[in-house]
Amino acid sequence: MYKTAIFLVNHFWGKPADMADGMGVLLLTWNQAFYRYGPFDFDKLERTIESNFTAIEGFHDRDILTLSTSDEPVIKELFEELLEALQIADGKMKGRKSPVAVSKALHLLGPAFFTLWDDKIARAYDSYYNPHPCDKYLSFSYKMQNLAQQIGSQASSGGKTLLKLIDEYNYAKHTKGWI
Repeated sequence: MYKTAIFLVNHFWGKPADMADGMGVLLLTWNQAFYRYGPFDFDKLERTIESNFTAIEGFHDRDILTLSTSDEPVIKELFEELLEALQIADGKMKGRKSPVAVSKALHLLGPAFFTLWDDKIARAYDSYYNPHPCDKYLSFSYKMQNLAQQIGSQASSGGKTLLKLIDEYNYAKHTKGWI
């Protein structure tokens, strides 16, 4: 699903409706535990992408090593708007929000720049996202930037971004406990 979603978002770059559909491929599968209570509003996601496309495009080709404090206001705005757009739109859990879904959406829009996390990964890095998810996401991003700087060119990518490799390590260690 990850490769498919990345392909679809890149293939339809600049077409917000199609980008939202491509993002849905990943969000509704990787985050199905959350969205089993109801879907997000694809039209709202499309409008969020469209209204923030200039900012999104500015992050698309950057990598985590370029993250700086000057990026924070734009990242905060994107994070908050995606948090609203990706909330459950219907059903008994209507209005419930997922910082995990936001990190996945951001990552699809800037795969080498935006970090991925889940509950266990966030906790492992002392960045659990309640009650201030955006601030914790930025804190976590700086921690992943530091890790990326330490790893640098030592990592063999196999076509994956350094952030994706770090995410796979974090998932194996902190989410699954395999290592």
